[in-house]
Amino acid sequence: MANKETVLEHSTVGAWAKRCFFAGRALMEETLRPHDLGGTQWYILHQLARVGPTMQRELAPLLQIERATVSIIVSALVRKGLVEQVSSGLDQRQKLLRLTPAGTRLWSELPDLAFIHDEAFGGFSEADIETTARVLRAATERLNLRLKGKKA
Repeated sequence: MANKETVLEHSTVGAWAKRCFFAGRALMEETLRPHDLGGTQWYILHQLARVGPTMQRELAPLLQIERATVSIIVSALVRKGLVEQVSSGLDQRQKLLRLTPAGTRLWSELPDLAFIHDEAFGGFSEADIETTARVLRAATERLNLRLKGKKA
């Protein structure tokens, strides 16, 4: 097992990006806990509140999670009375999701999570933030191309 010094010596951009993501996610979860919501539930509510009714099948690629996971999370939101599933006109198996009145009310009461971004990146120059985003975006695109069997 590696000691702490070895781990720190081998810290990479990817490792720090992952740590930053997990720290932000933990703060998000802590903030949402009093509202009986998890982060992925919040993202679905965000989609429905900001974009409007959305086909359930569109959420898996959007959130980068498995369809089965989307089904479980949507079922929880339906049980809580925050989201309703409506059968699509042509294909009854396809479900359109939309906020219920209770979901709309809860959305309006939730804290603005922009403070997480402000806490993490406040005080950095716009140029630093743009460079960081550009590098991470390009790295992500390269890795996704590689997953598809293509070279960047």
